[in-house]
Amino acid sequence: MIYEFTANTLQGNAYNFADLKGKVVLIVNTASKCGLTPQYEGLQQLHKELATQGLEIIGFPCNQFGQQEPGSASEIQQGCLINYGVDFTMMEKIDVNGKHAHPLYTYLKSALPGLLTNNIKWNFTKFLIGKDGQPLHRYAPTTKPEKIKADIQKALQA
Repeated sequence: MIYEFTANTLQGNAYNFADLKGKVVLIVNTASKCGLTPQYEGLQQLHKELATQGLEIIGFPCNQFGQQEPGSASEIQQGCLINYGVDFTMMEKIDVNGKHAHPLYTYLKSALPGLLTNNIKWNFTKFLIGKDGQPLHRYAPTTKPEKIKADIQKALQA
């Protein structure tokens, strides 16, 4: 279950995942200078359409893949807002792999292993979490947000 974890928002405020009980959650590691960065637009669209039904999207900026998230918290926030109108929750920059990986990502990778290894392979890997806090699906970085809408809707109805 994801409810035991905490993280800090991009603004530096503590965020307790226990506050997500009863919601469907999509967790995504993001980057501002990646070929997949336009996925912010699709994520924002999902947020706009499904937040009132109980979807929470949480982005975790990460600079571990090609140094594609080099900016400060304010630079990341500005880029997300200005370029994509993002108003879903964005967290502080973290590591998703290695010895400094955020504990949430260590948990998610063990709960939903990857194809060859458990490691996150690139920016925009997505994890769908059910209303009970249990991980349901892991999606490849190239899976566009609109392609997982049906899975999200199914989880919202569960």
